[in-house]
Amino acid sequence: MKALLDAARRGVDVKIILPSVSDSALVLHAGHSLYTEMLKAGIKVYELKASVLHAKTAVIDGTWSTVGSTNLDMRSFLHNKEVNVVVMGDGFGKEMERAFQDDLEDSKEITLKQWKQRPIAQRFKEFFSRLLAYWL
Repeated sequence: MKALLDAARRGVDVKIILPSVSDSALVLHAGHSLYTEMLKAGIKVYELKASVLHAKTAVIDGTWSTVGSTNLDMRSFLHNKEVNVVVMGDGFGKEMERAFQDDLEDSKEITLKQWKQRPIAQRFKEFFSRLLAYWL
């Protein structure tokens, strides 16, 4: 998270697509608890409409790509048995960017103005879910 926030603050165009639905409400709310910080830093946050998003992918500058099941959190790094593949190269990177653009078209952008207007009950769920984030 720190690397993404720092990059956005340096002016890097950081876009992230997250699921709008999840099979775990606690996980979804814990993820939502990070939106304000990301949006304030300049990260563009999108939610994929009506689909559970399990694969984790990233593309940097169209040449460095990763695809896998590893969640980007400390619990996953320390305890879960997951795997990602890293691919260097323009060909695969361009395909990943096209896939990202396709997902972006099926996503809704979350703006800071809109996010600040969410109900207080949702904010409480995010706060308490964040406390449990390590165990999720």
